[in-house]
Amino acid sequence: MRTRLPAHHHQSATRSSGARERIDRTAYELFSRHGIRAVGIDTVVARAGVAKMTLYRHYPSKEDLALAFLRRREELWTRSWLQRKAKRRGRTPGEQLLAIFDVFDRWFRRSDFEGCAFAKALLEHDAPGHPVRNAAAAHIETIRAFVKQLAGEAGVRDADRFARRWQMVMMGSIVSAYAGDRDAALRAKEIGLLLLAREGVKAAGGRSSWT
Repeated sequence: MRTRLPAHHHQSATRSSGARERIDRTAYELFSRHGIRAVGIDTVVARAGVAKMTLYRHYPSKEDLALAFLRRREELWTRSWLQRKAKRRGRTPGEQLLAIFDVFDRWFRRSDFEGCAFAKALLEHDAPGHPVRNAAAAHIETIRAFVKQLAGEAGVRDADRFARRWQMVMMGSIVSAYAGDRDAALRAKEIGLLLLAREGVKAAGGRSSWT
């Protein structure tokens, strides 16, 4: 038989859950925009509207908060956004690979385009073995694994080698866009077409309109 908790326990749990969500959402927005190192805990606390002890109750250190941010970034950016939209826009694996750059093109043109959070984390935490650096590298590998899967499904012989090249084009286009070239995704897509042709993979150029 389950014992019912008093009402104030439920209210406390609800407040705790709500506070954590505000912390997570605030850290996500700030870290995505400004990077992890540039944002202090005091800024997160003030923007989230919580007490500092409340933040430390959920995240004992800024490192813990940074790792949670990177996990959330993978879920929201990599899986729920990039992978889902690329698969929806392309009918074949080859078209889905090219669709990555269609998705990027829309992203690069947004006024709130923030660049690659994983790359920023790598640059900010350059000490070998640093947990945040390791986590960022692992999240970048997750993106490459997605590309590798599509490449294998498209019939590419060495899917791992291809995925590494494709990801270099992806990341290069993000850096170029961050430096001001808003057409970077279109240029990257042209390179993508060449890489696919080299592997004998036929893929339509994709739709010109955004859906």
